[in-house]
Amino acid sequence: MTDSVSKKTRSLIMSHIKSKNTVIEKVFRYFLWKEGIRYRLNSKLFGKPDISIKKYKLVVFVDSCFWHGCKEHCRIPHSNTKYWKEKINRNITRDNEVSQYYVDNGWKIIRIWEHQINDTREIQKSIKKILLYIKSVKEDL
Repeated sequence: MTDSVSKKTRSLIMSHIKSKNTVIEKVFRYFLWKEGIRYRLNSKLFGKPDISIKKYKLVVFVDSCFWHGCKEHCRIPHSNTKYWKEKINRNITRDNEVSQYYVDNGWKIIRIWEHQINDTREIQKSIKKILLYIKSVKEDL
């Protein structure tokens, strides 16, 4: 199946996709802030986590289902399939390397999928996970 728009138009569309301050990030951050959790945005730490809390050695990545290859929701476009498969596989490999880096250095890493942000119950589960982790670190201090 061919693309429904020209290469130039597709390029323009793709260039407008944001890499930070996305809607899913803003929604998740709203819930974190509401719970009193303070954080840094898009810090210059390895892998550029969306949210970081150095005090607790915690990083949070909010991953888009398409760009990060969610097994449930990622749909490879029908045009230029080889390119997209390679691109998404590179993203998955990089995500794994970044996760391993933080594990190796004693950080807690939490990855939240876009589809979890679209479900309020799932957001609450993720927030609870972060709160429990912070509480456990505070008890160890």
